[in-house]
Amino acid sequence: MKHSKIPVAQSIVSLCLSKGITQVVISPGSRNAPLTIEFTKNSAIKAYSIVDERCAAFFGLGIAQQTRKPVALVCTSGSALLNYYPAIAEAFYSDIPLVVISADRPVERIDIGDGQTIRQKNVFENHIMYSANLYSEIVPVETITDKHLNQKIVESRRHNEQEINKALNMAIEHSGPVHINVPFYEPLYEMIEEKTVTPIHVAPRPIEQEITDIALQPFVDIWNTSSRKMILVGVNPPNVLDKEIIHWLGADPSVIVFTETTSNIEHPDFFTRIDNMIGSLDDDGFKQLQPDILLTFGGMIISKKIKSFLRNYQPKHHWHIDVKKAYNTYFCLNKHFKLTPNVFFNSIIPALSQSISEYKIHWLAIRTKRDQLHTSYIEQMPWCDFKAFNHILSSIPNHSMLQIGNSSAVRYAQLFKINKTFSVYCNRGTSGIDGSTSTAIGAAVAIQLPTTCITGDLSFFYDSNALWNDYIPPNFKIIVINNSGGGIFRILPNRDKNTDNFDTFFETTHQLTAKELCAMYGFNYLKATNEEECIIAKDKLYASNRQPTLLEIFTPRKINDEVLLNYFKHIK
Repeated sequence: MKHSKIPVAQSIVSLCLSKGITQVVISPGSRNAPLTIEFTKNSAIKAYSIVDERCAAFFGLGIAQQTRKPVALVCTSGSALLNYYPAIAEAFYSDIPLVVISADRPVERIDIGDGQTIRQKNVFENHIMYSANLYSEIVPVETITDKHLNQKIVESRRHNEQEINKALNMAIEHSGPVHINVPFYEPLYEMIEEKTVTPIHVAPRPIEQEITDIALQPFVDIWNTSSRKMILVGVNPPNVLDKEIIHWLGADPSVIVFTETTSNIEHPDFFTRIDNMIGSLDDDGFKQLQPDILLTFGGMIISKKIKSFLRNYQPKHHWHIDVKKAYNTYFCLNKHFKLTPNVFFNSIIPALSQSISEYKIHWLAIRTKRDQLHTSYIEQMPWCDFKAFNHILSSIPNHSMLQIGNSSAVRYAQLFKINKTFSVYCNRGTSGIDGSTSTAIGAAVAIQLPTTCITGDLSFFYDSNALWNDYIPPNFKIIVINNSGGGIFRILPNRDKNTDNFDTFFETTHQLTAKELCAMYGFNYLKATNEEECIIAKDKLYASNRQPTLLEIFTPRKINDEVLLNYFKHIK
């Protein structure tokens, strides 16, 4: 097997493999040639080539999102590295392990006018678990007899191996992004037949989780004497909670469980459409819903309405369960359990009792009425975004993965009952519109499930280089809701919605279509401009899996906000 002649490149790949990191996304360049050679010449590595670094990073993020294992990203020096930043921030806040490995110039070449050179050291320091800055390595030759120089080579190698181990272990132990910056001297392309290094492997340490009955007892006492408990679940991968725990929570009359579309937790008595439930409550309704205890776990919460409610009608106690972090989202956090949800609930449930309470039954009755009003409103509404979502969410095949874009797309999805056989994902760490399609493609490649990506027009066009990708599965589907602009800005409160200034600088109106992009990238293209065409097109979308397919649904730009606002009035 061929190897890069540069030892540090050998060490990086060897240590990645020793820790189970077997997938790498490489963007082309020259300075990263030693890394590219070492990764791609190894049969144990699955390497992908993605030209656009921003898309490459989100593609890798999608793979890591599904496998829950670190994915390596490799790029050349200069601005290439900066294009990783949006995905790095998303990974940081979504607890997704990514290993950024950037090639660099040696330190003495920085800030002297060399091309494709920037200050790469610690460039992600505000959104990274660890930054490893390696030493430049001189390739040793047999003719070197200088003992001092040889000692420097040994010390440099030892430092680099320690830093590589530490970075990779941080990504594994803390499930987040890390950065390894590697300066290379030229020549960069030389190869040899045998490895010249055997780096020391430092194994990652599993995070121990335990809590004693004595430590839990004060919280058991509070729980058992409270008649209103609310559990709010954010972003989670599927199967994060044992079925026995789900059934126990679903059977307690004093517990309301609010789950979001991205929670991937299901029970008939859980409340899956938060905004539908609380979007039209008055002060009396909020007081009836106000919990004594708020227990949260999972990632970021989408619903602004639940955040506003819990900030204004605070619980007496807010406990968060997470091995890593706890955000004081509702300004009343008073306990962080550094455990997984399974460890926490399996530890505390044996000591808990189910209280006599009307809390859940009261809100289940309201949910039944809201569901009826939801259906009646959809039947009478004109063609719009809302109606389009009603059609497309009901047409996706069972056991699919659903990847949803940010802004209005994921918020509309929150208003519907999602098929319980779906696994649902959205980049909610930073909630950006960049990278949604790239992430979905990476996820589809990793999991090999039928995948549908639902996204808005601005998000899709913003990330259109996602389609510049040779790995897209033939059964991959994209649904673009094209309302000719940033529809979310019409939904948000704004006094001047009907002005040229608003159209240009907020909504960003356009007349773009995805048709020519589909022709360029080999996607089958479908189009719908009204409800009748949507019904026909959604059936065609899933009729064949011979090539990736995009369905572009055009909706009227100016009535979507009115329909949505009137929805909350109707269900009140």
